[in-house]
Amino acid sequence: MLALGIDPGTASLGYGLVREFDDGSLACVDYGVIRTKADAAMPQRLKHIHDELVVLVERCQPERAAVEELFFSRNVTTAITVAQARGVVLLTLQNAGLPIAEYKPNAIKQSLTGYGGADKSQMQEMVRLLLALEQRPRPDDAADALAVAIADLQHYRLASFNAE
Repeated sequence: MLALGIDPGTASLGYGLVREFDDGSLACVDYGVIRTKADAAMPQRLKHIHDELVVLVERCQPERAAVEELFFSRNVTTAITVAQARGVVLLTLQNAGLPIAEYKPNAIKQSLTGYGGADKSQMQEMVRLLLALEQRPRPDDAADALAVAIADLQHYRLASFNAE
C-alpha cells in the first residue's frame, strides 16, 4: 500500500510517500515540499499547489492519501491561508479518485509516538526510526507529511483488522 501524506501550507506544502509492505514494514518512497512564491497572488499560489500535486499524484500513483487537519492558531490570517491550501489539496486528491483521510495533529503524534503531545523533535525521530532513514527528513514540512502518511497506514491497517 502506498500512502501520500500532506502537510498543507501556502508557502511550503509538505508531501511524503510511504509504502507499507505485507509484513508491516515501512519504506520511504519520496518526500519534499511544494513551494510557492511569496510575492505571488493567492490564486496563483493555490493554482501552483494544485498543478504540482497533480503531477506528483500522476508520477507516484499513491493508493490513498491523508491530509493533516487545520490546527487553529492565534494567527487567523495564517489559518485562513492554510485552510485555502487544504481545500485545494482535498479537491485535487478527490479529483484523482484517491481515498482521503484527515487527521488532527495530536492523533498523528499519538499514532507515531504513543503520546499526543509529542514535540517536533520526537516526531521527527520516530519518522526516522520507522522509515529506517539515516537522518531526520528535512525540511520540517516534509517530515510532518511523512508522519501523516505513516499515521494513515497505521489507521488503515487497524480498520482493516477490525473489518475482518
